[in-house]
Amino acid sequence: MSMNERMMHLNLFLFGCGHHRAAWRHPNSAVEQLGDIRYYERLAQTAERGKLDAVFFADGQSTGNVADGSYWFLEPLTAMAAMSRATDRIGFISTVSSTFFTPFHAARMMASLDHISNGRMGWNVVTSMFDVEARNHGYEAMPAHAERYRRAEEFVNAVLKLWDSWAADALVMDRAGHYADPDKVNPINHNGEFFLVDGPLNVPRPPQGHPVLFQAGASEQGRTLAAQCAEAIYAVAYDLPAAQDYYRDIKRRVKEAGRNVDVPIMPGLVTYVASTEAEARAKQRELDELLPADASLRQLGTYVGQDCSGWELDGPVPALPSLDVFTGPKGRYATVLRIIETEQPTVRQLLGRLAAGGGHCTMVGTPESVADRMEQWFRNEGADGFNLMPPSLPAGIEDFVDQVVPELQRRGLFRTEYEGSTLRDHLGLPPAGSCQP
Repeated sequence: MSMNERMMHLNLFLFGCGHHRAAWRHPNSAVEQLGDIRYYERLAQTAERGKLDAVFFADGQSTGNVADGSYWFLEPLTAMAAMSRATDRIGFISTVSSTFFTPFHAARMMASLDHISNGRMGWNVVTSMFDVEARNHGYEAMPAHAERYRRAEEFVNAVLKLWDSWAADALVMDRAGHYADPDKVNPINHNGEFFLVDGPLNVPRPPQGHPVLFQAGASEQGRTLAAQCAEAIYAVAYDLPAAQDYYRDIKRRVKEAGRNVDVPIMPGLVTYVASTEAEARAKQRELDELLPADASLRQLGTYVGQDCSGWELDGPVPALPSLDVFTGPKGRYATVLRIIETEQPTVRQLLGRLAAGGGHCTMVGTPESVADRMEQWFRNEGADGFNLMPPSLPAGIEDFVDQVVPELQRRGLFRTEYEGSTLRDHLGLPPAGSCQP
């Protein structure tokens, strides 16, 4: 497929009332509906109206600070069972932790959901990272980074073997003979460092063979695993140069892993869209002003390693030490420095940028200007599409679907109708194969 024939991939990343931490405080937020499955069904229907590839849920295994608003009201896989019944074509992707799930449990749930949705499921495999989550699953603390990634490799392989334990034509349903051909349903006899799994799975082979495997690895081991196994990748990139570095590195690693497959890369994207740039910036400012200043300044202080409580909210950000002399965690600090250098925000604006997507790219403007920047990333090895992170819901995705999607379609960058029925079809992926780390 030539560059001119490529189509952008777009997922909707659902997160509570929106990705801005103050979104739930807005008078028009849906905070009272977070436990109502119809809220999520309506969001999925809006995304499907826009012909998006999929809806994505991240997941957490702890509560965090409950005063900041609840984002994990419903368990994602449970919610997706209902959401898939309220839609016809859009895909569904959920985070699955290889540290806290077992292969049999994950394989069974994902296979069931792929059947329920008629082949529209994907799974985003993560290793998890916080001790507070570990202590909800029988660990004193998270296992070491290297151990988590060894476990993840084995976890993915065992899950794929379980899905393959049923041949595609194993079901016979011959009332005078066999329900399934015993020769086509086989144990996997997996005995590894972390898992003992005899198999076979007690759910027949999923409609897609394998639900689509997403990953979001940024570390060296994460990139290696993604290159070996991932069929689509989520990424974090503040600007186009950062996106290009990651994009080119992953595409190179996929080829070096001997995989002749196009793995879509989708950076996270926060958008504020309106008919004029002034209106779009007013939407951004409205959410920023709802942030509790004291708590936000305390959090900023943890990022920059100093007391920010006396900073003037509507004044410029005070001078900060350069990255090379900063002694704290450098990743988030580097993002803070880039935002300050590029955007020259006030303190309040900086707090808002960090509250809505953190290190992810943020685009503020008209449908045309947002589409311009998306097209620039798409045509210049920055992205194969985007994981949309609306700062507020449902308004943020409605704005995007009603205003930006038609502009992308007008430019020939995004589909006007679904051409297939499965998530693999939407992503242009080949039939399911095996992961070979």
